[in-house]
Amino acid sequence: MAADVSDGSLDLRGYDTVLEQLGEPGSRGLIATPALVCDFALLLENIARMADVTRSAGVALRPHVKSHKSAFIARRQLEAGAAGLSCAKLAEAEVIVECLRDDGYGRPFSVLLTSPLVGRAAAHRAANLAARCDLIAVVDHPDGVDELAAAVEAAGTELSLLCDVDVGLGRTGVTGATEAIALVERIDRCDRLHFKGVQGYGGQLQHIVGRESRRTATVESARKLRVVVDAIEALGFPVHLRTGGGTGTAVIDMDIGLLNELQAGSYVFMDREYRDALGSDPEGRFAQSLTIATTVISANQEGFVTVDAGLKAMATDAGAPLVVGHESDVEYHFFGDEHGLVTNDATNPFQRGDRLELVPPHCDPTVDRYDAIWLVANDVVVGVMDVAARGCSQ
Repeated sequence: MAADVSDGSLDLRGYDTVLEQLGEPGSRGLIATPALVCDFALLLENIARMADVTRSAGVALRPHVKSHKSAFIARRQLEAGAAGLSCAKLAEAEVIVECLRDDGYGRPFSVLLTSPLVGRAAAHRAANLAARCDLIAVVDHPDGVDELAAAVEAAGTELSLLCDVDVGLGRTGVTGATEAIALVERIDRCDRLHFKGVQGYGGQLQHIVGRESRRTATVESARKLRVVVDAIEALGFPVHLRTGGGTGTAVIDMDIGLLNELQAGSYVFMDREYRDALGSDPEGRFAQSLTIATTVISANQEGFVTVDAGLKAMATDAGAPLVVGHESDVEYHFFGDEHGLVTNDATNPFQRGDRLELVPPHCDPTVDRYDAIWLVANDVVVGVMDVAARGCSQ
C-alpha cells in the first residue's frame, strides 16, 4: 500500500516522477542517487522486535532519536510501547516534539535529553520545552542545576533531572558518588526540579567485538553505576530511573539487571560497524533495513567503476561501506567528495547506469546528511520520510 509519510515540510521538488509512481513496480529505480533507502517492512520488524525483547525482560525502552531524527519513526516507536524518547541535543528534541504535535500525536510522552545543558539560554529553552512534554534533563555539574532552577522558576514549569554518571566513557558525567550526592542534594533544594534517577551510558562498550569481552566491560561499567546508586539511596533518595545502554549491549544490560530503561537507537537501521562487532550475537539480531543507493557513473577503467556516493554521502568515521550482495567479492573505496570506487572484474561486470546499494559504515551521522529517507518494499517506493531533525546539533 502506497503512503507518502512526509509531514509536508520536506522540499520534494525534483522528485515529481518518483512521487507520481509511488506504489508502482519499478519506482525504486527512479530515486535520484545517492539516496537513503529503507526497507519499510524490516524497519517495522526491528521496531517490534526491540519492543518485544525489552517488554519481555520487564525493562522500559526509550529509543534514541539521534539514530533516525524522524518524527515518523519516533511515533511508531511510541505506539509500539516505548516509555518515551531519548534526544542527544535540545534542538533535536524541540523539532521532534513539534513535529509529533503537528502530526496529531495527542498522547502525553516524555523526552530525555541525554547531553548536559550549559548556560542560561539553553536552560530557558529547556524550561519552555518542558511545557510541551514531560521533559527529563541530565546534569553533571552544580552550575547546571542552578541554571535550570532559575529557568523553570522564570517559565513557571517543572523539570525532572537525572545525575549523569561516567561509567567509563569519560565524555560526560560525575566521576564518583561524592559528586553525585552533592548534585542530588542541590536538586532537592529546588522546588521546581525533581530528582528522578541516574544515567550511565557506556558508549565505549557498544562496538566491542566478541560478546564475552563486551559483557565483561559492561559488567564493570554497571559496577561503577551501582556504587553511585547505592550511595544516593543510602541517603534516602530513591533512584527510580536507571537509564543507559545501547544497541550493542541491550541484551547484556537486561541480563545484568541494573538498568531499568534502555536508550538503544541504531537497532532500527543497523550498519556495518555494528555488524562487524555483533555478528550473530543476540544484540545483533536486527535486520539491515537502511542502505545508500548509488549509481555507476563511469565504467571506463579496468578493474573498477566509479559511483556517485563519496565522502559527502555517508559518515566515514567507521571506514568504508559494504556493497549489498557483493560483501565478500568486491570492495568500496572512497574516491573523493562526490565519488566512490567499486572494484570490478569479469565476475562482477558492473556497467554505467547500474544501481548498487551500500551498507552505511555508521548509520547515525549518515542519516544526518540527508533530508529524506525513501521507504521501499522490494522495487516499489511506498513512501518518503522527512529527516526532520537533520542538523539539529545545538
